[in-house]
Amino acid sequence: MILLKRDQDIEIMKKCNTIVAEVLEALKKVVEPGVSTLELDREAEALIQKKGAKPAFKGYRGYPFTLCASINEQVVHGMP
Repeated sequence: MILLKRDQDIEIMKKCNTIVAEVLEALKKVVEPGVSTLELDREAEALIQKKGAKPAFKGYRGYPFTLCASINEQVVHGMP
């Protein structure tokens, strides 16, 4: 079944995705050897909150982090 979105819903999605894009762009400047995924998680959460939003993953079914991140060649995302 395909659910059609109203124009209002699409605008909300655009705003949310703009925040995600801006946070990812900012995190690219922080990522370097030695920076932990937990540090990235904290930075991402702070940036999201500065934008007046809240992290979608955090709290979902008890998930305690903002990011779902892995390093190097890991296939499955993990907890920071």
